[in-house]
Amino acid sequence: MTRTHRCGELTRAHVGQTVTLAGWVHGRRDHGGVIFIDLRDREGITQLVFDSDANLSAHQQAEHLRDEYVIEVTGVVALRPPGSENPHLSTGEIEVRATALRIWNAAKTPPFSVDDTIHATEALRLKYRYLDLRRPTMQRLLALRHHVSFAVRSFLHERGFLEIETPILTKSTPEGARDYLVPSRVNPGTFYALPQSPQLFKQILMIGGADRYFQLARCFRDEDLRLDRQPEFTQIDLEMSFVEREDILTLIEALLAEVCQRTAGLHLSPPFPRLTYDEVMNRYGTDKPDLRFDLPLEDLSDFAKTSSFNVFRHAVETGGSVKALVIPQGAGFSRSRIDQLVDRAKEFGAKGLAWIKIGEGWKLESAIAKFFDATALQKALPRAHVGDLVICVADSTSVAQQTLGRLRSRLGTELQLIETSQWKPLWVIDFPMFEYDEEAKRYVALHHPFTSPMPEDLPHLETDPLRVRAQAYDLVLNGFELGGGSIRIHSPALQRRIFSLLGIAQSEAAEKFGFLIEALELGAPPHGGIALGLDRLVMLLGGTESIRDVIAFPKTQKAQCLLTGAPSPVDPEQLQELHIALTREAEDGQEGH
Repeated sequence: MTRTHRCGELTRAHVGQTVTLAGWVHGRRDHGGVIFIDLRDREGITQLVFDSDANLSAHQQAEHLRDEYVIEVTGVVALRPPGSENPHLSTGEIEVRATALRIWNAAKTPPFSVDDTIHATEALRLKYRYLDLRRPTMQRLLALRHHVSFAVRSFLHERGFLEIETPILTKSTPEGARDYLVPSRVNPGTFYALPQSPQLFKQILMIGGADRYFQLARCFRDEDLRLDRQPEFTQIDLEMSFVEREDILTLIEALLAEVCQRTAGLHLSPPFPRLTYDEVMNRYGTDKPDLRFDLPLEDLSDFAKTSSFNVFRHAVETGGSVKALVIPQGAGFSRSRIDQLVDRAKEFGAKGLAWIKIGEGWKLESAIAKFFDATALQKALPRAHVGDLVICVADSTSVAQQTLGRLRSRLGTELQLIETSQWKPLWVIDFPMFEYDEEAKRYVALHHPFTSPMPEDLPHLETDPLRVRAQAYDLVLNGFELGGGSIRIHSPALQRRIFSLLGIAQSEAAEKFGFLIEALELGAPPHGGIALGLDRLVMLLGGTESIRDVIAFPKTQKAQCLLTGAPSPVDPEQLQELHIALTREAEDGQEGH
């Protein structure tokens, strides 16, 4: 190595030593006979001093330096003059008085400043990602991702897990999202799929006797994107044989606690709370609630039955619910702000939003106040106080829950109710096994078709499928679904029953999953597992709001790579080799690319 130290390593202990550093010019200040250069690498910044009296040749070279030049400097470490120290830098007590300079590469003026006060748009940052990655924050996030990955591997290795890779080119199977397809040149007319997850392979590994498997698995899903979703992402994926649900939950609690402590100094205390799916939906209106603030949903269905307000009473009489949120001191909201809440409720799927202000002496203030008895409402809402605002949704139970759940999340942020320094993990358990797809007129698996039902619910499998609960579990952290898993089906007979209930014909099951059924018939142990989102975990630990910040080369919300220009058209000869012909619409799209 040509350098003796990194830019963030030198301290007063190195004073008097001759050192060689290398990196990028981060800043330049020319004071005439003395030029100061801030040199930056991954580890930090060191101030260089080029003094014409001490070394004229090096000073003359330094006159040509500009931001982002790549240089190598040799010099002597010295204490900065008293009063010129920089307490914000780890190297702020020292400087390197240069005796030799080598310019490895000149740089054009960058399109944006490479520092954390950046004002460039995300599109510009992604186009010049190599510049964006040089910023201290991005360097910190890349290092954090490495440390999290290393901590995960170390933890699982110590507990007897084997890291095993599963195929990237695999078979297209229905798992919820659209597959990315890869045409086969050797087998014309056939396609591989990029894996949405290693689900079937990790089950096969358990049947193969691997006992405890994990990998940091690359996964691919062709779905609509958002801040915490990418077309390609990484899972902390694991599977275990001869386990029950509690074994997996306990292991993951210990894993998360150790990773958070080792990489961010965060202390989590297992066991984490366990709430059923019904409990979180009734209490928070979402299956990934943020527990850092206390604003639960209230149920006014019993109160609505006795009120004279037809909208409330009709909702309950037709099998729906009346749900409410009590907003502390919300009576001070202006009418325009309440109207905004009404508009948001409609955006979220509700027909409307009723509201009531609680005035002095529990006097109700609202256009619908005449329909309610204040004493009865006070009894129904023990959490409500004078000065609060009550907002209500009367609709189907799912619409009422989900609408107020989303409003709860927004209000938590807008009213600054969230204790941002807290970390509140929880397990959501006892999910429904199925939901009914009204459009397709059939049952679909809420998680995936390989999840095992609760044993006590098996008698209802064909007679009342919506009553059946799954041995599934999600890990939720601060309002984000960090991961999910389940105990799997290890009985071939039960797997066939599930396929049949989901409308997967025997011939289709044999074509898509025949290898799994055959494997189950040849001695499958009870097994289960989980997959945690590595990107989301690093995003939360790094204090950033987008997983694009913790992925070195992410895609945009249109699934494009602005750095390379992918996806892009390919030569007609390549398509001919793959026996692929483009439709007119696709050809027009290529011409406009």
